[in-house]
Amino acid sequence: MVAKHLDDEWQVKAACRGPQAAVFFPPAQLERREERLERERAAKAICKTCPVRQPCLEESLRIREPHGVWGGLSEAERKQLLDRRAG
Repeated sequence: MVAKHLDDEWQVKAACRGPQAAVFFPPAQLERREERLERERAAKAICKTCPVRQPCLEESLRIREPHGVWGGLSEAERKQLLDRRAG
């Protein structure tokens, strides 16, 4: 059994846990632009209610997560944020 890192404790409080988690990541099959935008909108709506949105976003930025909606931001939005932070 692997010990859970204390910095990961926020994950158990995440609003995205459970059956709705599928909207946070692209499906295995090709997704049309309109479908992607609707899926991301649904995920971001869940993020707005999440008590751990900020730690989620910071973790995704720290590990450079390349997929999905994390902390209320899409892949492209996180890349833009990282670019702005870099200067």
